[in-house]
Amino acid sequence: MKSFLKIAGDYSNWNVYKKSVIICDVTELFILRALPRDSRTVDQMRQAARSCKQNIVEGVVDGTISSEICIKLLGIARGSLRELLEDYGDFLRQHKLQIWTPNDERTDKTRKFCIKIDDSSVFVEKCRERSDETVANIMITQIRQLDSMLTKVLKRLETEFLSSGGLKENMTKARKESRGY
Repeated sequence: MKSFLKIAGDYSNWNVYKKSVIICDVTELFILRALPRDSRTVDQMRQAARSCKQNIVEGVVDGTISSEICIKLLGIARGSLRELLEDYGDFLRQHKLQIWTPNDERTDKTRKFCIKIDDSSVFVEKCRERSDETVANIMITQIRQLDSMLTKVLKRLETEFLSSGGLKENMTKARKESRGY
């Protein structure tokens, strides 16, 4: 008999989860040193980073029961990520700091580093040594990469749903198979 539940594995090994932890941890470092404590932006950035990470966790786990919920929560994670991207861009613009272009050699170097390294502690230590301007640009690069990764995961989930169906469909199929229909 074919199982209809897609039991979620260990999400902590997913690259999208690891990248979200980096974004969460470096954002915390950034807001503690670069923003005034009483700024509303502190809470906004902290919550956006946390929301991205937590919605990935919940989406993966809830995907056991519902492809729809998984897709929605990963979409929400992506929305939180985009909000955080705007916050970093706003910081750079409002402080008249340079925003690296996609063709800037620093962006390219950062992109390559972000692809290779998934350890949050490495990112936090490297960012601790850099200026707020550099950290914001590093985070913009990391956020864009995670956004691209989440888009690919969502497309894969869409393909899986179209080929395999949802929970109710698979429950009905499994029930019929178990009865010999």
